[in-house]
Amino acid sequence: QVNLVESGGGVVQAGEPLRLSCVVSGITIRDRPVGWFRQASGKGREIVASVPIDGLEPKYSDRVRGRFTSSRDNAQNTVYLHMNSLNSEDTAIYYCHLFPLNNASAGYWGQGTQVTVSS
Repeated sequence: QVNLVESGGGVVQAGEPLRLSCVVSGITIRDRPVGWFRQASGKGREIVASVPIDGLEPKYSDRVRGRFTSSRDNAQNTVYLHMNSLNSEDTAIYYCHLFPLNNASAGYWGQGTQVTVSS
């Protein structure tokens, strides 16, 4: 059984940093790209950062580029999202997503972690 468990969310003041973690079990992440998504109340889910396999550069949405950094620790089967200069527009539930390897395989989602930025 594959499980993704996000943690590290909480309530922070605008401008403060936060680091999210996503621990994956039941499958190795070494050869699979991972993404960080978020969903604000009343809005659709959007991707904010990719966590590609080693050797490839991560990509970020325009809304977070320069403030967020994604990384992975394959030995710990964990991915991270380092968030700096948070503002109220970053308030959302953050999800990690393990992308499918191909059309015949499945992708997986975590349950999400709430990030609330107070101004």
